[in-house]
Amino acid sequence: MRRRDRRDADIAGLSFLDCICCGFGAIILLLVVVKIRQPILLDDLGGELMETVAHLRAVLDDLFDQTDDVEQELAATESRLEEQRPDLHRARLDSERLLEELKELEGSQVFLERMREIYDHARESTEQQAAPSSLVGGIPADAEYIIFVIDTSGSMVNYNWSNVVQKIQETLDVHPRVKGVQVFNDMGKYMFSGYKGRWIPDTDRGREIIMRYLRSWRSFSNSSPVEGITKAIRTFSKGYDKISIYVFGDEFTGDSIQEVVDEVDRLNRAQTVRIHAVGFSVIDQSGQLPPTIERFATLMRVLCQRNGGTFVALQPSKKRLAVAR
Repeated sequence: MRRRDRRDADIAGLSFLDCICCGFGAIILLLVVVKIRQPILLDDLGGELMETVAHLRAVLDDLFDQTDDVEQELAATESRLEEQRPDLHRARLDSERLLEELKELEGSQVFLERMREIYDHARESTEQQAAPSSLVGGIPADAEYIIFVIDTSGSMVNYNWSNVVQKIQETLDVHPRVKGVQVFNDMGKYMFSGYKGRWIPDTDRGREIIMRYLRSWRSFSNSSPVEGITKAIRTFSKGYDKISIYVFGDEFTGDSIQEVVDEVDRLNRAQTVRIHAVGFSVIDQSGQLPPTIERFATLMRVLCQRNGGTFVALQPSKKRLAVAR
C-alpha cells in the first residue's frame, strides 16, 4: 500500500516540472519574437513633431500679422475714401455746373466784355483827369472798396452757383487792386468771421482764398438781399469813400419793396456807397419766371438807380425749379 502512494507522488512531481519548463520556454520564445523588431525611438519622433508644430505656429503667427496689416490698411483706405467722398461729390456737382456754364458761354462773354469796357474807360478817364463821377454804361469802376452780397439760398446754389462764382471772379478781374474787400451772404453773415467789421486786404493770395472758399460756401438764406445790403452800409459807410456793393441774387421774398428803398435811402443819404446788382433767374415747371424773381429785379433796378449803380439781368438758367412756385 505504501509503495503505490510513492508512485503516484513521483508522477505528480514530474508533471509540475513539465509545466515549469514549458513556462520558461514560452518566456524565452516571447523574448526572441520581441527582439526581431527594433524598438521605436519615441524621443526622436517627439522632437520632430515639436519642430513641425513650432514651424506651423510660426507660419500661423506670420499669417495673423499679415492679416492685421491688411485689415489696418483696409480701414485706413476706407477712412480716406470717406474723407474724400464730399470732395468727390462737390467735384461731380462742379462738373455738372461747368457743363451748364459752357452752354451759357455767350452770356458770360457779354458780361465780361462789358465789365472790361467799364474798367478800360475808368482807366482812360483817370489818365485824362476826368471827373471821378464819370460813368460808363451806368457802372463806375473806380471803387476803392468792394463788398459782395451773395444770395446763398437753395435756388442759387442748385441752379446758378457756378455762374455766380464766375461772375464774381470777373468782377474782381476788372478791379486789379482795391484797398479792401468784404463778403457777406444775403442775410449779412460774413464769409470770414475773423474779418468781422473790418476789410479783407486785397492781395493775390486773399483773392485766391475768397474764390476757393466761395465754391463750396453754403449758408442759411431767406432769399432776400435786404439784410446784407443794410448791414454792409451800416458797418462800412462811415469813414470810407468810393465803396461799391455788388449784389448777386435771384429772389426777393420780403413784404415791401418801398420799405427797403426808403431804408437804404436813409442809410446811404451821403451817397458814399454805390449799389450794383447781377440778377440770376431760373424758370419754373410751367416755363415762367417765379414772382419772387421778378420782384428781385424790380427792387434792384430801383436801388441801383437811386444809389449810383446799375442792374444787369442774366438770361434764365435752362434748368427748371423742381417745384413750381
